[in-house]
Amino acid sequence: MKKKLIFISMMAVVSMHLHAQTIHKMAVDVNKQMAGISPTMWGIFFEDINLAADGGIYAELVKNRSFEFNMPMMGWKEAKPNGGSILILNRAIENPANPRFARITVKNDKSFAMANEGFRGMGIKKGNSYNFSVWAKSVNGNNAVIRVELVTPKGDKIGEGTVGINGKGWKQYKLSFVATETELKAKMNFIIENNGLYDVDMISLFPADTWQGRANGLRKDLVQWLADMKPGFIRFPGGCIVEGRDLNNRYQWKKTVGNVEDRQLIINRWNTEFASRSTPDYFQSFGLGFYEYFLLAEDIGAEPLPILNCGMACQFNTAEAVPTEGLQPYIQDALDLIEFANGGTGTKWGKLRADMGHPKPFNLKMLGAGNENWGEQYIERLRIFTKAIKEKYPNMQLVNSSGTDPEGDRFNYLNNELRKNKADIIDEHYYKPPTWFLQNAKRYDGYDRNGSKVFAGEYAGHTKLTNVAEKKNNWDAALAEAAFMTGLERNADVIKMASYAPLFAHIDGWQWAPDLIWFDNLVSYGTPSYYVQKMFSNNKGTKVVSITMNDSTVTGQDSLYASACIDKSSNELIVKVVNTLGKEQMLDIGFTGSNKLPTTMRQTLLRAASLTEVNSFEVAANISPIETELAINNNRIEVTAAPYSFMVFRIKL
Repeated sequence: MKKKLIFISMMAVVSMHLHAQTIHKMAVDVNKQMAGISPTMWGIFFEDINLAADGGIYAELVKNRSFEFNMPMMGWKEAKPNGGSILILNRAIENPANPRFARITVKNDKSFAMANEGFRGMGIKKGNSYNFSVWAKSVNGNNAVIRVELVTPKGDKIGEGTVGINGKGWKQYKLSFVATETELKAKMNFIIENNGLYDVDMISLFPADTWQGRANGLRKDLVQWLADMKPGFIRFPGGCIVEGRDLNNRYQWKKTVGNVEDRQLIINRWNTEFASRSTPDYFQSFGLGFYEYFLLAEDIGAEPLPILNCGMACQFNTAEAVPTEGLQPYIQDALDLIEFANGGTGTKWGKLRADMGHPKPFNLKMLGAGNENWGEQYIERLRIFTKAIKEKYPNMQLVNSSGTDPEGDRFNYLNNELRKNKADIIDEHYYKPPTWFLQNAKRYDGYDRNGSKVFAGEYAGHTKLTNVAEKKNNWDAALAEAAFMTGLERNADVIKMASYAPLFAHIDGWQWAPDLIWFDNLVSYGTPSYYVQKMFSNNKGTKVVSITMNDSTVTGQDSLYASACIDKSSNELIVKVVNTLGKEQMLDIGFTGSNKLPTTMRQTLLRAASLTEVNSFEVAANISPIETELAINNNRIEVTAAPYSFMVFRIKL
């Protein structure tokens, strides 16, 4: 009897608790359709930072393949010097884009060998094929054999192949072989056998298993992360590398197209940007150039958004600027890029695109002039750029910079001037603590609906956890980003595009954190922020509809944030709800403006037990989406929002 009374008392307490818990009633009105959502709403920002290109998405395994680094032998080490010698020669007058090559002497009936360390090692997978190539010639006419070996850090051989050299003219030689073991940090031995004098250049090794199987292509797993986001656009090539530390170091797209061996390498501006993360071996080979960027955009169904230098170097570094009377070459670069992307095969740059393998135009619609530039000097140069481009291509949408910060005198000046000049799209950046994103979910509610559109071009929640880079990508930041993004979606008549930044980071070669996707030489994983971005992008919709709580938009009341839209293509209603509170919250969501809804709907849930949780190489899917079905009763759903959670509901109309 006593046990029964205790049980009844406990049930009464539980019942009282449930009844005492506040039920948050939300209302979705499908008929109250507001802003149209741009197809480019959610996208990707790519910059060659954190070894994102060379050593990352560009699948080349050989570092300094053409001996063009400031230290010509960086990445290389002589392995058998007693069998010969190596001399770096410079033919700058003959070939300014690729001036250096190696002259190797083999003597005493021995062989000469040198090893390449790769980008923090070479990631090799057992059973995969690897394609080696080299440009070479025999100076004195002797025939020779090139032997290529992949070895572990202990020196164990895990793959090899040979190819013969013959003839005194430059020729490209190729071979393929299969790896016998998997190794995270392999290196490659390059060996020449037989006495003689031999010139070599562009020593290259690629996995055969690249994205779309393209020779000398992109790393498959890293591109797949992007394709899975179904992005509306991809912005490239940055970022601060567009500006360069000085104007000589700026990104020049014309030097990144044509034959790979003719593309002129430069130092990456992130090479020495941070003393604490110095990366002296960080250069840009431009194997991933503008043609490859356009091709990538096409592959993943994203609109290309190239950003070009407007005659100004990074204002945090040298702040160099071209005199306004000297801007014509920069403007011509922009006009020629549009021709490269869209011109017919009878035009100069359209023909180059066709010669590279893509006769069909890329249908470029947007172009950025400048990155994070500011001040009167930027406005002055931008006016000249805009006039020249619009005169020839009046329908080209131009993206303009609002500087480095989302508030303050610098931002206010630029925002006012750009709007007075009727800018097409204004690029706003914010790297802020998670609390800033929560407090700014209503940022765009008061923006002019008929004025310039906004590109939320670079943003990320930055926490105080700095001891380990990956820990910056915790759930605290991602959840705040999700809350902020409901405000971007709700204001889709103002926001044309949005993208997290930066995109990629090599765990052994990063300069900046947090980042969306982390990788080493073999594997990769998405951070909690990645899954937030993916859930928004995969559930984009075409039209914003009303969702309210107590007749107000849901922008942080009781730590809840929400947005809703319909997707005309799939005839579905999509509701997004973020609970930033560390306890459960009961939701009662009613739907009006539609015929009787089905009895079930799909829910995608992203949550973590604490705000400090992260994904990692060891537990890559610790925080990742879970899909379930939930019941709908009489056009209402009752659901418990888990602590610290982000939910997406999809309902057939």
